[in-house]
Formats: sequence, structure tokens, C-alpha cells
Amino acid sequence: MSLPEDRKYTASHEWVLQDGDVFKVGITYNAQDQLGDLVFVGDAKVGETLAAGDTAAVVESVKAASDIYAPIAGEIVEFNEELDANPALINEDPYTNWIFKIKPANPADVDGLLSAADYAAQA
Repeated sequence: MSLPEDRKYTASHEWVLQDGDVFKVGITYNAQDQLGDLVFVGDAKVGETLAAGDTAAVVESVKAASDIYAPIAGEIVEFNEELDANPALINEDPYTNWIFKIKPANPADVDGLLSAADYAAQA
């Protein structure tokens, strides 16, 4: 699968895409591929303020559970409710199906994340 170049990435396999004054956060193809079939996505608490690197959500598969980390500091402002009923949407298209939206404390923090090329080189 090709890696979208319109977003930033973290070494822990999250992606970040600007959506107005907030950022959508999801997991990469590599992450969902390693986890396998997802059976749960959740625990993102709307209104919670996080530091970069804090646990923001959880994804569970038939093989394992994995924390999803806040790629930047900010407040979680929305959880993708479609994932409650159908967590496998992430397996189908991890770059369209975001997990949560975060309003950044400092939008410039995103600039410090990995480009698609940098993520691909370390993944």
C-alpha cells in the first residue's frame, strides 16, 4: 500500500492529517497489518487534554491490544463513532478511517513529526 504524503507520521505508527483547526489521528497500514483483524477501537476520551506521547486510545485485535498515542499535545475533541460498530473499517482503509481528532496546544508541533519518506525509511 502506498503511503499518503499529505500527512505526518510518528515512529509509533500513528498518522496525523490537518482538518481545519484540528488534526485527525489514525494508525498506519503497517500498524493495522501487524495487529490483524480489529475487534475494538476506543477509550478516546473527548475533552481530555494530553501531552505528546500520552495514551489517547486503544485498538484491540484477535491477536493483541495496542495503545494509540497522542502525536502532539492537545485536547481530544472527537472520537470516530463509526468505529464503535465497525472497528474493521481501519483494516479496510487505515488512511481514510481516523480514530480521533485532536485540537493542538501548538499547531507547529506537527512540523516535528515524520514525513512519509522518513516514516517509510524507519518502518
